[in-house]
Amino acid sequence: MSKFGLFGKFTVKEGERDTFEKILLKAAESLQNIEACELYLVNRSDEDENAVFVYEVWSNQDAHQASLALDSTQEMIQRARPIITGMERIATFQSCAGKGV
Repeated sequence: MSKFGLFGKFTVKEGERDTFEKILLKAAESLQNIEACELYLVNRSDEDENAVFVYEVWSNQDAHQASLALDSTQEMIQRARPIITGMERIATFQSCAGKGV
């Protein structure tokens, strides 16, 4: 059975990447007990010191959408919004199989 995946790029204000990563890692921690979230990886860019990539795999697209309404997610969004200068949805995809999925 395929899973819903999302790969996104966030760009933040100069010097705020560490702060933003901490916010995302707190968000990842809040997802630990959400079974529908199968993978949530926070990645820093080697090429752009203000870019952070998030790679997510969910049991389905509805589960991902529902996660956006969680109090913990909303709190993370409110904390992060002032330092985000750009967001880009690089890809959505159907994960078929592989290690970690």
